[in-house]
Amino acid sequence: MKASGSFKVKLQPMPTYAIGEHGNTLGRMSIDKSFDGALSATSKGEMLSALTAVKGSAGYVAIEQVSGRLDGKSGSFVLQHFGIMHNAEQRLVLEVVPESGTDELRGLSGKMAIRIENGQHYYDFDYSLKP
Repeated sequence: MKASGSFKVKLQPMPTYAIGEHGNTLGRMSIDKSFDGALSATSKGEMLSALTAVKGSAGYVAIEQVSGRLDGKSGSFVLQHFGIMHNAEQRLVLEVVPESGTDELRGLSGKMAIRIENGQHYYDFDYSLKP
């Protein structure tokens, strides 16, 4: 199944535990999102990032708890992020944490793609629901 729509995201810096060294900068941010479209939901999470001394090279991981409705079904689930940038190449993986679905979203699995067009964020969510 496929769900698509737009979302708004607010990132806020948070105190970090680890300090970057030798030109690397480590960061931590809170994530607050609101999704519109087939996924009508909000989410809260945290992101850890690493920026290197080389422009265009960075990485991040994040976990966010999504709560709301997916194609009319209510519940929540957890998305795990893994992102790498190197020069002009980017790789981004957002995947549902197994067994994290609740209520009518129990058995949810899937991957989400994110795209940004003219400053607006969009998602494409390929998912399945097992009974």
